[in-house]
Amino acid sequence: MAQTTPNHTQTVSGWAAHDSSGTITPYVFKRRHEITGLITKVGSDVSKFKIGDRVGVGCLAASCLKCDFCKQEEENYCDEIQLTYNGIFWDGSITYGGYSKMLVADHRFVVKVPDSLPMDAAAPLLCAGITVYSPFKDHNLLESPGKRIGIVGLGGLGHVAIKFGKAFGHHVTVISTSPSKEKEAKERLGADDFIISTDPEQMKSKFRTLDFILDTVSAHHSLGPTLELLKKKGTLMLVGAPDKPLDLPAFPMIFGKRSVKGSMTGSMKETQEMLDVCAKHNIRCDIEVVKTDQINEALDRLARNDVKYRFVIDIAGKP
Repeated sequence: MAQTTPNHTQTVSGWAAHDSSGTITPYVFKRRHEITGLITKVGSDVSKFKIGDRVGVGCLAASCLKCDFCKQEEENYCDEIQLTYNGIFWDGSITYGGYSKMLVADHRFVVKVPDSLPMDAAAPLLCAGITVYSPFKDHNLLESPGKRIGIVGLGGLGHVAIKFGKAFGHHVTVISTSPSKEKEAKERLGADDFIISTDPEQMKSKFRTLDFILDTVSAHHSLGPTLELLKKKGTLMLVGAPDKPLDLPAFPMIFGKRSVKGSMTGSMKETQEMLDVCAKHNIRCDIEVVKTDQINEALDRLARNDVKYRFVIDIAGKP
């Protein structure tokens, strides 16, 4: 299908899910904002990029550029932020994300992909990477090794968080409901410890042992038991969807001097910094690459949690 918009000079072909008859059917893709590619054209006012550069675009497409947040390079907090997917742009055009052969982007919301990072494995870093990197940075965990940190959930976000934690010199504990993931967490990703969150004895044995916990789980779950793993003055950071379904503890006294915070993503400056850090430490997402004619199959597998840990669509390649 093709879509044109009033202020764009390009016509874009894209893909959508279809049913068994081959008919395209409506499907809401909640995530399609991790895009990497090569620059094929630059505007006359662009000086930071040139044709042929390896670049990426994350979830941020534009911001007002005038508010205090934008002036302080914190455009991710701008009230007028525009997303690259499922949004209506200021000129009335619809943002469709990355399921297309070409993307037009504002140069201020484009980052350079370091040469040492593969384009496919780097793409999910523009979502999962910056989502977990920003809390690490905000809590001074980049240059202060030796902390005991916990990662709740071993999935698209969690596996990258483990890699960051180990790269920054911390003792990493994975907290999961799935006993089958212990070997994977320790042997494949290098985690130091593993706690089955549904096992009361294991949870009790780790009472107040962690300095910092990053909760990456999107499913409905209670925070009470996780909070009990924190040391005094420890922090539980929630990352991911803004409508994350959570149960807070029934009694406020459980918090003590511990705190619960939330985080969504990072600024453009932080995103570039994160990619550079990943290049330095050889951090990349664990991915499976699929062709455009495998999108439906990938969606079915995604619904069954049958992916480790991100699907990346090779739009440029032949089906």
